[in-house]
Amino acid sequence: MTGVPTRSLGGLAVSAQGLGCMGMSHGYGATDDAESVATLHRALDLGVTLLDTADFYGSGHNEELIGRAVAGRRDGVVLATKFGFANRLGEPTLVRGDAAYVRQACEASLRRLGVDHIDLYYQHRVDPRVPIEETVGAMAELVRAGKVRHLGLSEAGAQTIRRAHAVHPIAALQSEWSLWSRDLEAEIVPVCRELGVGVVPYAPLGRGFLTGRYGSVEKLAETDVRRGHPRFADGNRERNLAVVAKLDELAAAKGVTAGQLALAWVQHRGQDVVPIPGTRRQRYLEENLAALAVELSPGDLAAIEAAAPPGEIAGTRYDPTGLTFVNG
Repeated sequence: MTGVPTRSLGGLAVSAQGLGCMGMSHGYGATDDAESVATLHRALDLGVTLLDTADFYGSGHNEELIGRAVAGRRDGVVLATKFGFANRLGEPTLVRGDAAYVRQACEASLRRLGVDHIDLYYQHRVDPRVPIEETVGAMAELVRAGKVRHLGLSEAGAQTIRRAHAVHPIAALQSEWSLWSRDLEAEIVPVCRELGVGVVPYAPLGRGFLTGRYGSVEKLAETDVRRGHPRFADGNRERNLAVVAKLDELAAAKGVTAGQLALAWVQHRGQDVVPIPGTRRQRYLEENLAALAVELSPGDLAAIEAAAPPGEIAGTRYDPTGLTFVNG
């Protein structure tokens, strides 16, 4: 397919589906830079403009990889990256949002990406020790300096979004949102819509679980972080597979995969919603993009939600440590 439609994130025009690039550098086992670059080029060829990375992914490797991949094609790309985790992979988690670190992190990201500006710059996680006004104030300075075009937050709570937006317009909130992660719907999404903030769901396929490809963690690499994920754990995994089986039946009736149905559900959350399913393989990229063409009627949406109600999802979306950094 070509000609991916566009949507707006707080005034920033992007493809209606972006590409999450984390797995190209860490988290899901062995990586292959050549394969990842080929997938990035294929995404651009097909009309995907929004590429999402972070300085934390692969301890900077992911930004460098994307920088190489978009060299010579910068004008057709909306580069989104994130700062906030001041540690490197394998070190104790440390979140920083102080003004000095904001400036330092941006300069490092620009250098690794090999660009003179970042289109969408997110705070990866809110630093509870630093007022959000200080963090966003420093981010706003980067906008005025021409180093950043638009600002975003990731996993921020409703009141944090309000306070941040009062300092400088926030174009997008990136948070987990899928059929098995819906905690932002009650309060956070309404605030985003009130303020004109777009929503960028990460892990819209439940870290791949909703595709039905992971009936056993034995298929996962030893270094795959999903081996320690609560929803992939014994007991929880079996309950969640039962939900996927129901989705698979609905998907088969529409001639699509369970993953495409789950992704289409996210796409149908609104014109201000731009999911960023992650993959490093062209095959899955094309499969995900095909979900844009899946039309869901009100009856379809009701059947999907009945098959995957929030109460049926077993396990939390992060372990206890990870949960301390969400909706801050």
